[in-house]
Amino acid sequence: MTASLILHSATILLFAVGLYLTLRQWPALQTSSTPIADRLISFGPLFFAVPYAVFGMQHFSERSVVIQAVPAWLPAHAFWLYLVGVANIAAALSLISGKLARVAAPLLGLMMFLFVALIYIPDVFQEPTNRFAIALFFRDGSLCAGALALAATLNGATHERFARHVALAARIFFAVAMIFYGVEHFLHPHFAPGVPLELEMPAWFPAQVALAWITGALLLACGIGLFLNKYARFAALVLGVLYFLLTVIFYLPQEILRPSIAISGTLDYVADTLTFSGAAFFIAASVPARSALRATGSTRSGSHADRAPRTAMSR
Repeated sequence: MTASLILHSATILLFAVGLYLTLRQWPALQTSSTPIADRLISFGPLFFAVPYAVFGMQHFSERSVVIQAVPAWLPAHAFWLYLVGVANIAAALSLISGKLARVAAPLLGLMMFLFVALIYIPDVFQEPTNRFAIALFFRDGSLCAGALALAATLNGATHERFARHVALAARIFFAVAMIFYGVEHFLHPHFAPGVPLELEMPAWFPAQVALAWITGALLLACGIGLFLNKYARFAALVLGVLYFLLTVIFYLPQEILRPSIAISGTLDYVADTLTFSGAAFFIAASVPARSALRATGSTRSGSHADRAPRTAMSR
């Protein structure tokens, strides 16, 4: 109970601080040519970072479960357990505060890439017909794509060509993941929407099949849209809003009714889904706006290049 109270309290406090810092940037967006899009994108760091703080704290509160994910061939399992936990929390604080985000984003992307390469790709090869193994591969791969899209946005001014290629690769991977998830919603409509893992829809939730099919259709449409330069930014924004709504309407009420900080517990699903919202907004930020090709940063004190995007940043 103590661990649950600490984790929930820390999460709420961090979200409140991040929300304040995000809304504080809005007056500066009034002069933007795309203020609505910029305001949506401004939530990216908050929605992406707070879940990573949750994941980091779970490395300490759920040690016996998380340590099992460390590859058997790696020595000193406890060391990697705590190192990743601290890294997740540090990255979350960096993105929310805007301090050293230019460094934190690519490091977070690299860490997620290593997770995919060392854990999820081997799992897919061992069980190529296991749809949950594939879903987990796309889950962590999509979060990697989101972090790399942010890194490309923040570092685009100094490494323009490389950043453009990274942003494009991140967008393509995210698009493939959305299409796969969209198909899964039609094949298995009774499983929880968004990121199709093992959680099933609760019996009390109405119109389950309708929700699954609507979500699946939007994921498919937006996934295809991400491949098209003309619609990519809009598709990413729609995905960001969709995953946020799923978090608030579907997952958060379950966490309030039956709070759980366990791995694959209700808080875990809240964090997973919210992170996808943040990743989608990062993808949107990495796509140049047609009407205003510019690079902007937060109005917070410090170097513009070191801050997470509070407006649409394009090259």
